[in-house]
Amino acid sequence: MNDLYHLFLRTEREKRLQQQAAQLSKQFQQRAHWHDEQAVFPFENFAQLKKAHFLSLTVPKQYGGEEISLYEFLLVQETIAQGDGATALSLGWHLGIVMNLAEQKKWPKEVFARICKEIVEKQVLLNSAQSETATGSPARGGKPETTAEKRNGGWVISGRKTYTSLAPALDYFIVSATIKETGEVGNFLIPKTASGLKIEETWNTLGMRGTRSDDLILENVVVDEKALVEILGSSQQKGRAQGWLLHIPACYLGIAIAARNEAIAFAKSYQPNTLPHPIAEVPEVRRKIAQIDIELMAARHFMYSVADRWDRHPDKREKMKEELAAVKYVATNIAINAVDMAMRVVGGQSLFASHPLQRYYRDVRAGLHNPPADDLTISIVASRSFNKNVGEDPTTSERA
Repeated sequence: MNDLYHLFLRTEREKRLQQQAAQLSKQFQQRAHWHDEQAVFPFENFAQLKKAHFLSLTVPKQYGGEEISLYEFLLVQETIAQGDGATALSLGWHLGIVMNLAEQKKWPKEVFARICKEIVEKQVLLNSAQSETATGSPARGGKPETTAEKRNGGWVISGRKTYTSLAPALDYFIVSATIKETGEVGNFLIPKTASGLKIEETWNTLGMRGTRSDDLILENVVVDEKALVEILGSSQQKGRAQGWLLHIPACYLGIAIAARNEAIAFAKSYQPNTLPHPIAEVPEVRRKIAQIDIELMAARHFMYSVADRWDRHPDKREKMKEELAAVKYVATNIAINAVDMAMRVVGGQSLFASHPLQRYYRDVRAGLHNPPADDLTISIVASRSFNKNVGEDPTTSERA
């Protein structure tokens, strides 16, 4: 694994984080098949993550967290995904949301401070519950049918959310709802202990089965007035630059690396009786592995360079939306292709249910359905392309 990181580990802290993640990842890998086959949430993995204090990695230092950078976050995600993609993607939602909340400072300070303290001291888990059947992905701007009504000094919330990753393990749900009185859309912080909140087990999918992205049902859930933590204005609905979402391509690149490693190990050890040597010496096999590595190099250098730019130039972040979307587009599609080529190297054995490559194949395809979707990326990049040329001075771009 180290040979893949010698160009990306720049500091002692990055080396430490990646090594810690690698140790956990190896243990997760041993259980990944069972969690996938049974479609159960990896509670054991998260118990280890909590013990290692990984849930507070993105909590600001002022609240006792590590406050890791986006670049460091991606190193962790990519490494853990090599052991278990579902665990990495699940962890990424929690860590990414905390990172985004710290950057945006949209929540009341006392509420965010309290949640951060709970994460540090109790390693609690939170995630957003935004998607609905009628609206689809929140990235497309649909208004939630889940409603919030002001009543007796508090809020009464009713609705149904889909794709609620980590559902059985969450301590808090960040639920989007349309406020009846004003028509505004707000985010509400709801604890799992709230009366009227329940999880319906609907997650029976082809890939990422261990995320347990079940449905969240809210039946007249009563919360206090402070549960409303944010009003989502037009800028949120249209979409702003969100660096934390790079945890998604990092996860799928990690899965692709695991597939690549599996294919190389197989090629080094498999020697049919028609050859005097392992298939690692067959030119076509070497070509396929080299093609995988070249594409992974391109995707990883792109991703990490964009993350580094995000970290070093906060003033330029709002102009990076297209680059962030493009990273996800490039990395996810390259990851899918890499897993496919790895299966071609291994051949028919990769189709057996007991072989990890078939899990990688199913898991990596889930990336196509994480935000932003390919068509949205193409749309926003095309809009920028036709609005002005890259590198052109906007003050001189008008033509008669």
